[in-house]
Amino acid sequence: QVQLVESGGGSVQAGGSLRLACRSNRVPYSMGWFRQPPGKQREGVAGIDSGGRTTYADSVKGRFAISRDIAAQTLYLQMNSLRSDDTAMYYCAATWERLTFPFRLQEDDYTHYGRGTQVTVSS
Repeated sequence: QVQLVESGGGSVQAGGSLRLACRSNRVPYSMGWFRQPPGKQREGVAGIDSGGRTTYADSVKGRFAISRDIAAQTLYLQMNSLRSDDTAMYYCAATWERLTFPFRLQEDDYTHYGRGTQVTVSS
């Protein structure tokens, strides 16, 4: 069983930055970040595997960076140039599977999710 705990969310003005973290009790091979904007379905943001390969949703390319510190069992999401449409609940995701690269960033590819951390961007 993988337990995931997110932190680092908050309120920020457009153009600002936030860094999310996700602490896990295990080291799953594939991890990712998802988000659910108000009134919308959850969507994939970025994925990474233990080899360091990464995939990003088009909406965040060039602004967000996913990384992981395997020794610290922590996943990160550095978010820069934030926009109002980045407002969402952000979730950490994980699976033991070696997902096909580039990652699809689909919900059903991941088997474990955290409870989420809220990010609110005001314009």
